[in-house]
Parts: sequence; C-alpha cells; structure tokens
Amino acid sequence: MPAPALATVGSLCQDVPSRFEGPHLGSDRAETELALTTMTNKKMSGASDHNILVVDDDADIRLALEMLLKYEGFSVWTAKNGREALQRLELETTAGNRASLVISDVKMPDLDGLGLLEELSRRPNSPPVVLVSGHADVPMAVEAVQKGALDFLEKPLDQNRVLVSVRGALRQGLLTQENQTLRAKLADRYPLVGTSAAMEELRSQIARAAVVVAPVLITGENGTGKEVVARNLHLASNRATGPFIAVNCAAIPAELIESELFGHEKGSFTGAFETRVGHFEAADGGTLFLDEIGDMPLAAQAKVLRALETREITRVGSTVSREVDIRVVAATNADLAAAVEEKAFRMDLFYRLNVIPLRVPPLRDHIEDVEALSAHFLADLAARCGRAKIGLSEDAKALLQTIAFPGNVRQLRNLLEGAMVFSAGDQLAATDLDLILRGGPALASPTSASAAAVGGEIFDAPTFEEFKNQSEALFFRRKLEANGGNIKRTAEDLGMQRSHMYRKLERYDLRR
Repeated sequence: MPAPALATVGSLCQDVPSRFEGPHLGSDRAETELALTTMTNKKMSGASDHNILVVDDDADIRLALEMLLKYEGFSVWTAKNGREALQRLELETTAGNRASLVISDVKMPDLDGLGLLEELSRRPNSPPVVLVSGHADVPMAVEAVQKGALDFLEKPLDQNRVLVSVRGALRQGLLTQENQTLRAKLADRYPLVGTSAAMEELRSQIARAAVVVAPVLITGENGTGKEVVARNLHLASNRATGPFIAVNCAAIPAELIESELFGHEKGSFTGAFETRVGHFEAADGGTLFLDEIGDMPLAAQAKVLRALETREITRVGSTVSREVDIRVVAATNADLAAAVEEKAFRMDLFYRLNVIPLRVPPLRDHIEDVEALSAHFLADLAARCGRAKIGLSEDAKALLQTIAFPGNVRQLRNLLEGAMVFSAGDQLAATDLDLILRGGPALASPTSASAAAVGGEIFDAPTFEEFKNQSEALFFRRKLEANGGNIKRTAEDLGMQRSHMYRKLERYDLRR
C-alpha cells in the first residue's frame, strides 16, 4: 500500500470526532477509495481467513475501518445498521461463510448496536462483538459488557487500539469455538440415549439444575449411568470449560482419603515424598464428582462438609487454607436417608449435598429405550473392535424386551459386548444373546487384555499367569452378575474390602 494511503487510514481513524470534517474529505476521499480498490485486488502477504463485519451508519467510518482491517489482511463486510448486519450475516451463512467478529457502532437507526448484540446473543455460534461509541459513558460500557460485548471502544478511534481489540476478540472467539467443539465431542462420548418419558424428564431436570451452582445428589441403582448424568450436568453448566474431576470414594482406602481429596505437603506422613494437589484443588473452576459418596468414612465426611461450607481446603501437613471454586455433584446407589438413621452417614452432609436431588431411573422403568441404547452400544463396540457396523435381528430385539436387567444399562452393554464374539454376520441374533444369558464361555470382557480369549477357553492360556488372570476375571464377572451388579453386596459375599474389590474390577475392565 502506498505510504500516503496508509497515512490516510491512520488519520481517518484518529480524526473521527465529527463526520471526518477537514482535509480528508475531498481529494483525499478519492485517494482513499482508490487505495481500497487496490488493496482488494492485491493479495496481501499473511492474509487472514477471518471475516469481520463492520456496522456503522457513518460511511466514512465504515470506509476507514474497512481500509485498516483489509490492510492487515482481513476480509471485511459492511452494513449501515443492525438490521442490515443481521441480513448480511444470514446471507453469508447461507453461502457457507462465517463471521469471525462484528465491530458495531452503538447509535444507529432501525436497530442499534446494543440491540444487535442482544439479537446475536440469542443465536447459536454467534460471532464475538466489539462495540464503538462517540457518546460513551461508564454505564453504557458496563451494560455492553453485561450483554456480552468483548470490548468497548470510544471515538475518536486509535488504529493501534482498534487492532489490539480485534486481535484479542479473535483469540477469544477461537477459544470459544474450540471449547464448543470440545464440549460437543465430550457430549458425544457421554450421551443420554433414549426418547422415553423417563429420559426426557431426566434431561429436563439436568437442564434446570445446570444453571445454578448448588450441590446435586444423583441417586440410582448400579449401572444406571449416574456418572453420565453428572458429566452432562457439567457440560450444560457455565463451568463446562473447567475441569471435571471424578472421584470414586469407595475405591480409596480410609487412611488415604483425606490426602486424595485435599492433597498433602511433602513429608507430612510416611510415603509423602512430594507435595500433591488433591481432587478439590484440581477441580477448581469446574465440577467435583464424588461417586459412591455413601461409602466415604465418617471422619472424611466432616472435612468434606467443612470444605463445602467454607469453600476452603487445607492440605494434609499444612496450616494454609486455600480457596476453591467448585461445584460438587455426588452420587450413590445407597439409601442415604436410611444411612443417616443408622448413624452411618452424617445428617448435615446429607442435607448439604441433597440440595438438588436427581434420580436416574432403572432400565426396567424405560425398557422402550433398550433398542436405541443397543444401537448406540453396538456402534461404539464395533468401532472399538474395528468391526463393520452390526445391528440387532428382530428376535434379538424381542428377547431384549423381556429381560429385567438388574444390572441396568451397564448389564445391557456387557451383554451386547459378549454376544458380539459369537455373531459372525452383520446382526446379533437371539441365540447369540442367549449364550451369554445362560452363562456361556464368553463372559469375560473381550476388550480386556487379561480377559478370556475369543472362544472363551481359558485353558488355552499360554502361561499360568494369564490363566490366573482370565480365571479371576471370569470369577468376578459371574459373582457380580449373581448380585445384580451390586458391588457392595458382591464384596460382602466374597469377604473382601470394597476398595480391594474396586481395584480388581478396574484391573479386569469390569466396572462399566
């Protein structure tokens, strides 16, 4: 770009207190338009893929901003007011183009900048907005930010300030887009499958609970998908960009739970070779999911209650309190009200957690969702195993409708996983399912490295160690199924500590 034209851009941006009155209107205006045409036809080095929409009822300001932004390599669209801006955005969206940023004046006829901001805020995937005003005051700037503006610029505009604001807004827009993409991927990993009335009601409850920060207590039988509900609650909240930390309270030995939850300082106890951040700190700015909360020792319950009340934690071996900004979601398959009566769970913690109760229905209460759940699981399992898409035969669908599913959604998934071993075609038949239901040889999870090989003959194991692993996996799976998937009851029947039982289930990939 010629030096005089660049100077014109700078002076236009800096001399806007009136309608560009002065030496720049006249011969300089013609020079400006000529330079703009030259820039439009010339490919700039390092040109950006970003499209910026400039909205202003003053043609001179639109031209000045258009020149400045095109000189920096941006693609620029223009509009005279908010109504025209919305029409331009719809037109470009239809053509497959997306605006990366909107720079809008506040005072305009028809639809002003604040009105445009409000309209865009109601639309999904709308671009970030920077507002500009020649009559700005603090209340107006505060209102603009509260309504979602990323920045507020005052006239006369300084070209350096404009570019700093634009680059900052574009960075923020990219981060927002990446977060939305990540949230969509996470939502795909943890979908709430089903169209039954029970599932629709659960979705509605999650949506209502997501907009507040009060603790949530999720109850339901084993295998119903309580963690999936917790993750959907997190993704639907304004904490979705923060961490989601899941803690299995039953799997942590009583003597270590305080250190796991709150962290510890180096040397605070035997084996504390380094300082460690606990789960409460790790979840700062996000959601802490306390699974199997009913199995937490009473001593730890008192400290969790204090952390919830004060929003502060203290690491083991430290005297320094640290503030944490977390939302706590707890889950249990136990009757906590009964546990309170039996003095096995603190009453004050129960009422602190049970601010928003969510109950996940057992599969038998929405059996009409079995077909949709099966299609989802089969697609996932086929992708994991590298198999072609597999479906359900009509007799398999009919059989699934007759099962009570004491292990709920987890049992359904494991049943389908095992049946896939016997299915040679592109559909699971009722006979494939029946082999698993009758306790056939393929009970061990085929996705587990230490589970029984395809065909289920554990005696074909190449080493004694592998034989022991396969036998143990098969033993625990059968005991779990005999107890309807209830881990607590299975551990009691086997005379094992629950924490030891959980480690075994994790080892053999049986806890899903």
